[in-house]
Amino acid sequence: MKEFKLGFIGAGNMAEAIVGGAIKKNVVSPQNITLFDVSTDRIAAMKDKYGVSGASTLPELAKACDIFVLAVKPNIMPNVLIELSEIGAKQPLVSIAAGWSAEKIKSYLKRKNDVLRIMPNMPLMAGEGMSVFESPSDMGEDEYLFIKSIFQSLGLVLEEPAKLMDAVTAISGSGPAYVFMFIEALADAGVLEGISRNDAILLASQTVLGAAKAVLETGTHPAQLKDAVCSPGGTTIEAVRVLEDKGMRAAVIEAVIACADKSKKL
Repeated sequence: MKEFKLGFIGAGNMAEAIVGGAIKKNVVSPQNITLFDVSTDRIAAMKDKYGVSGASTLPELAKACDIFVLAVKPNIMPNVLIELSEIGAKQPLVSIAAGWSAEKIKSYLKRKNDVLRIMPNMPLMAGEGMSVFESPSDMGEDEYLFIKSIFQSLGLVLEEPAKLMDAVTAISGSGPAYVFMFIEALADAGVLEGISRNDAILLASQTVLGAAKAVLETGTHPAQLKDAVCSPGGTTIEAVRVLEDKGMRAAVIEAVIACADKSKKL
């Protein structure tokens, strides 16, 4: 597979997760990655850590890359896209910004750049990410397969139409935050019952990890797996009764809807 030179605009946590993971998995060579960020300290730190290159301006970055990776916050996107248009950048664009469809990105560009929108999530850092590619994409096949190989090396990859990407953002993009809250709540309960903080976090984290793997590896519906844990008249079904009574299921659904609505407004 052909390896393309990547130019990252933004060197934050998600950019580092992609860069670090891709280099570790030998999908991209450090010499084929160049970073641009308003924080020169951030670029310097990643250069030292990963052996990548840095650019001081967008025109300099454009000369060094075959594909741009837009790894900036949604509110920064208009300025970045306008500047890319002004310098005449013609490379394909990969965007990981929430709320920005490929069509919306193209509306800010003067020339017809190929665009691939991706919604990854934070667990990329642990090699267990969930990345969703907006489909269809007009990116060339070689470039598309190269980008896909990067994200496949960092977790699972799925394709969804543009109309569902806000829901994707609300489930997998923002979902880790909900899961972290659940892990924290489980651990707090453990501490309340007398378990040490470190042990409680370990118990809660491994339980969530194991439960998720059980769903993925067995292909069994979560409801069936839940039922298998609940013995008649037992302890687990008593806990499930309380969760239902307190509205856990409804709260999660409402949170996802609120997140998707916010994504649509970005």
